[in-house]
Amino acid sequence: MSGRWLLALDTATSVVVVAAGTPEGQLVDAVTFPAEHRHGSHLLPAIEELVRRQGLELGELAGVVVGTGPGAFTGLRVGLATAKTLAHELGVPLAGLPTGEALLASQPATATLLLPAGPHDRTVVERGSAPRLVAGEGGEPEPAGAMAVDLPGRASPGALDRGQRAIAALPATLIRLGAARVAAGAIDDPARLVPVYVSLPRGVTSEVGEGGVAWSRDPR
Repeated sequence: MSGRWLLALDTATSVVVVAAGTPEGQLVDAVTFPAEHRHGSHLLPAIEELVRRQGLELGELAGVVVGTGPGAFTGLRVGLATAKTLAHELGVPLAGLPTGEALLASQPATATLLLPAGPHDRTVVERGSAPRLVAGEGGEPEPAGAMAVDLPGRASPGALDRGQRAIAALPATLIRLGAARVAAGAIDDPARLVPVYVSLPRGVTSEVGEGGVAWSRDPR
Protein backbone atom coordinates (compact mmCIF):
# COMPACT_ATOMS: atom_id res chain seq x y z
CA MET A 1 0.00 0.00 0.00
CA SER A 2 1.25 3.48 -0.80
CA GLY A 3 -0.14 6.89 0.01
CA ARG A 4 -2.08 8.20 2.97
CA TRP A 5 -3.40 5.73 5.53
CA LEU A 6 -5.07 5.42 8.92
CA LEU A 7 -3.96 3.42 11.94
CA ALA A 8 -6.57 1.99 14.32
CA LEU A 9 -5.81 0.48 17.73
CA ASP A 10 -8.09 -1.22 20.22
CA THR A 11 -7.00 -2.76 23.51
CA ALA A 12 -10.35 -2.84 25.31
CA THR A 13 -11.09 -6.56 25.00
CA SER A 14 -9.11 -9.78 25.31
CA VAL A 15 -8.22 -9.46 21.60
CA VAL A 16 -5.89 -6.58 20.72
CA VAL A 17 -6.55 -5.03 17.31
CA VAL A 18 -4.04 -3.14 15.17
CA ALA A 19 -5.44 -2.17 11.77
CA ALA A 20 -4.46 -0.10 8.76
CA GLY A 21 -6.91 1.41 6.32
CA THR A 22 -7.48 4.13 3.79
CA PRO A 23 -8.71 7.61 4.70
CA GLU A 24 -11.92 6.65 2.88
CA GLY A 25 -12.57 3.89 5.44
CA GLN A 26 -11.46 0.73 3.63
CA LEU A 27 -9.59 -1.86 5.71
CA VAL A 28 -6.20 -2.76 4.22
CA ASP A 29 -4.71 -5.14 6.79
CA ALA A 30 -4.89 -6.01 10.48
CA VAL A 31 -2.88 -7.74 13.18
CA THR A 32 -4.73 -9.23 16.14
CA PHE A 33 -3.43 -11.14 19.15
CA PRO A 34 -4.70 -12.34 22.55
CA ALA A 35 -4.02 -9.63 25.10
CA GLU A 36 -3.07 -11.88 28.04
CA HIS A 37 -1.54 -8.88 29.86
CA ARG A 38 0.96 -8.43 27.01
CA HIS A 39 -0.25 -5.05 25.73
CA GLY A 40 2.94 -3.24 26.70
CA SER A 41 5.29 -5.76 25.12
CA HIS A 42 3.33 -6.68 21.98
CA LEU A 43 1.48 -3.57 20.81
CA LEU A 44 4.38 -1.67 19.24
CA PRO A 45 5.82 -4.80 17.56
CA ALA A 46 2.37 -5.46 16.08
CA ILE A 47 2.28 -1.93 14.65
CA GLU A 48 5.78 -2.42 13.26
CA GLU A 49 4.75 -5.72 11.67
CA LEU A 50 1.77 -4.10 9.98
CA VAL A 51 3.87 -1.21 8.69
CA ARG A 52 6.54 -3.58 7.38
CA ARG A 53 4.35 -6.07 5.57
CA GLN A 54 2.24 -3.39 3.89
CA GLY A 55 5.18 -1.12 3.07
CA LEU A 56 3.59 1.77 4.95
CA GLU A 57 5.34 5.06 5.68
CA LEU A 58 4.74 6.78 9.02
CA GLY A 59 5.15 10.09 7.21
CA GLU A 60 2.03 9.20 5.20
CA LEU A 61 -0.11 8.56 8.27
CA ALA A 62 -3.35 10.57 8.03
CA GLY A 63 -4.65 9.89 11.53
CA VAL A 64 -4.84 7.54 14.50
CA VAL A 65 -8.07 5.95 15.68
CA VAL A 66 -8.21 4.39 19.14
CA GLY A 67 -10.86 2.41 20.97
CA THR A 68 -11.75 4.00 24.30
CA GLY A 69 -13.68 1.11 25.87
CA PRO A 70 -15.44 0.09 27.98
CA GLY A 71 -12.58 -2.16 28.92
CA ALA A 72 -10.06 -3.07 31.55
CA PHE A 73 -7.74 -0.53 33.11
CA THR A 74 -4.31 -1.73 31.95
CA GLY A 75 -5.21 -2.50 28.37
CA LEU A 76 -6.98 0.79 27.79
CA ARG A 77 -4.19 2.84 29.34
CA VAL A 78 -1.57 1.17 27.13
CA GLY A 79 -3.66 1.56 23.99
CA LEU A 80 -4.53 5.20 24.57
CA ALA A 81 -1.00 6.13 25.63
CA THR A 82 0.39 4.56 22.45
CA ALA A 83 -2.18 6.26 20.22
CA LYS A 84 -1.68 9.64 21.88
CA THR A 85 2.10 9.41 21.56
CA LEU A 86 1.97 8.49 17.88
CA ALA A 87 -0.54 11.22 17.06
CA HIS A 88 1.45 13.84 18.97
CA GLU A 89 4.87 12.90 17.63
CA LEU A 90 3.69 12.57 14.02
CA GLY A 91 1.42 15.61 14.17
CA VAL A 92 -1.69 13.78 12.94
CA PRO A 93 -5.33 13.82 14.11
CA LEU A 94 -6.43 11.53 16.93
CA ALA A 95 -9.97 10.16 17.02
CA GLY A 96 -11.24 8.28 20.05
CA LEU A 97 -13.98 5.79 19.25
CA PRO A 98 -15.97 3.91 21.91
CA THR A 99 -15.22 0.22 21.50
CA GLY A 100 -18.78 -0.59 22.50
CA GLU A 101 -20.08 1.60 19.68
CA ALA A 102 -17.80 -0.13 17.19
CA LEU A 103 -18.82 -3.62 18.34
CA LEU A 104 -22.51 -2.72 18.13
CA ALA A 105 -22.08 -1.14 14.69
CA SER A 106 -21.44 -4.51 13.06
CA GLN A 107 -24.57 -6.11 14.54
CA PRO A 108 -28.35 -5.68 14.09
CA ALA A 109 -29.91 -2.53 15.44
CA THR A 110 -31.50 -4.41 18.34
CA ALA A 111 -28.21 -5.79 19.66
CA THR A 112 -27.13 -5.21 23.25
CA LEU A 113 -23.48 -5.64 24.19
CA LEU A 114 -22.50 -7.42 27.40
CA LEU A 115 -18.97 -7.08 28.81
CA PRO A 116 -17.36 -8.30 32.02
CA ALA A 117 -16.92 -5.93 34.95
CA GLY A 118 -14.86 -7.99 37.36
CA PRO A 119 -15.57 -11.63 38.19
CA HIS A 120 -19.29 -11.25 38.90
CA ASP A 121 -20.66 -8.01 37.44
CA ARG A 122 -21.42 -7.06 33.86
CA THR A 123 -21.43 -3.88 31.81
CA VAL A 124 -24.34 -3.35 29.45
CA VAL A 125 -23.88 -1.15 26.37
CA GLU A 126 -26.81 -0.14 24.19
CA ARG A 127 -26.92 2.24 21.24
CA GLY A 128 -27.37 5.85 22.27
CA SER A 129 -26.92 5.17 26.00
CA ALA A 130 -24.03 5.38 28.41
CA PRO A 131 -22.59 2.06 29.60
CA ARG A 132 -24.22 0.84 32.78
CA LEU A 133 -23.13 -1.59 35.43
CA VAL A 134 -25.28 -4.59 36.37
CA ALA A 135 -24.28 -6.09 39.71
CA GLY A 136 -24.22 -9.85 40.04
CA GLU A 137 -24.81 -12.60 37.51
CA GLY A 138 -28.54 -12.69 38.18
CA GLY A 139 -29.02 -8.95 38.43
CA GLU A 140 -30.68 -8.67 35.03
CA PRO A 141 -31.76 -11.26 32.44
CA GLU A 142 -29.82 -11.47 29.20
CA PRO A 143 -31.65 -9.41 26.55
CA ALA A 144 -32.85 -11.19 23.43
CA GLY A 145 -30.33 -10.86 20.63
CA ALA A 146 -27.57 -9.72 22.99
CA MET A 147 -23.93 -10.26 22.12
CA ALA A 148 -21.39 -11.07 24.79
CA VAL A 149 -17.66 -10.39 24.68
CA ASP A 150 -15.17 -11.94 27.12
CA LEU A 151 -17.92 -13.68 29.09
CA PRO A 152 -17.27 -17.41 28.55
CA GLY A 153 -19.56 -19.44 30.78
CA ARG A 154 -21.45 -16.30 31.80
CA ALA A 155 -23.61 -15.76 28.72
CA SER A 156 -25.64 -17.88 26.32
CA PRO A 157 -23.92 -19.64 23.40
CA GLY A 158 -25.81 -17.44 20.95
CA ALA A 159 -24.66 -14.25 22.66
CA LEU A 160 -21.08 -15.47 22.76
CA ASP A 161 -21.20 -16.38 19.06
CA ARG A 162 -22.50 -12.93 18.15
CA GLY A 163 -19.74 -11.41 20.27
CA GLN A 164 -17.09 -13.42 18.42
CA ARG A 165 -18.44 -12.19 15.10
CA ALA A 166 -18.34 -8.60 16.33
CA ILE A 167 -14.72 -9.00 17.47
CA ALA A 168 -13.80 -10.47 14.08
CA ALA A 169 -15.37 -7.45 12.37
CA LEU A 170 -13.74 -4.93 14.73
CA PRO A 171 -10.68 -4.05 12.56
CA ALA A 172 -12.86 -3.11 9.59
CA THR A 173 -15.41 -1.35 11.78
CA LEU A 174 -12.78 0.76 13.56
CA ILE A 175 -11.32 1.88 10.23
CA ARG A 176 -14.75 2.65 8.74
CA LEU A 177 -16.07 4.62 11.73
CA GLY A 178 -12.72 6.22 12.49
CA ALA A 179 -12.25 7.43 8.92
CA ALA A 180 -15.65 9.08 9.03
CA ARG A 181 -14.75 10.91 12.24
CA VAL A 182 -11.40 12.10 10.94
CA ALA A 183 -12.97 13.25 7.66
CA ALA A 184 -15.64 15.16 9.59
CA GLY A 185 -13.04 16.82 11.81
CA ALA A 186 -14.41 15.05 14.91
CA ILE A 187 -10.98 14.68 16.46
CA ASP A 188 -9.81 14.66 20.06
CA ASP A 189 -7.32 16.59 22.13
CA PRO A 190 -4.77 13.96 23.27
CA ALA A 191 -4.51 15.68 26.65
CA ARG A 192 -8.23 15.26 27.31
CA LEU A 193 -9.09 11.90 25.75
CA VAL A 194 -9.63 9.35 28.53
CA PRO A 195 -10.75 5.71 28.59
CA VAL A 196 -14.05 4.27 29.77
CA TYR A 197 -13.65 1.51 32.33
CA VAL A 198 -15.89 -1.47 32.98
CA SER A 199 -14.61 -1.53 36.55
CA LEU A 200 -12.84 1.40 38.11
CA PRO A 201 -9.26 0.93 39.32
CA ARG A 202 -8.15 1.87 42.78
CA GLY A 203 -7.66 5.61 43.09
CA VAL A 204 -9.84 6.53 40.09
CA THR A 205 -12.92 8.47 41.11
CA SER A 206 -16.50 7.80 40.06
CA GLU A 207 -19.92 9.09 40.86
CA VAL A 208 -22.77 6.71 41.46
CA GLY A 209 -26.15 8.14 40.65
CA GLU A 210 -29.64 6.88 40.07
CA GLY A 211 -29.58 4.23 37.37
CA GLY A 212 -25.95 3.16 37.67
CA VAL A 213 -22.42 4.44 37.22
CA ALA A 214 -21.17 7.74 35.86
CA TRP A 215 -17.78 6.72 34.48
CA SER A 216 -14.69 8.65 35.49
CA ARG A 217 -13.53 11.40 33.12
CA ASP A 218 -10.39 12.16 35.12
CA PRO A 219 -7.58 12.52 32.53
CA ARG A 220 -4.82 11.74 34.99
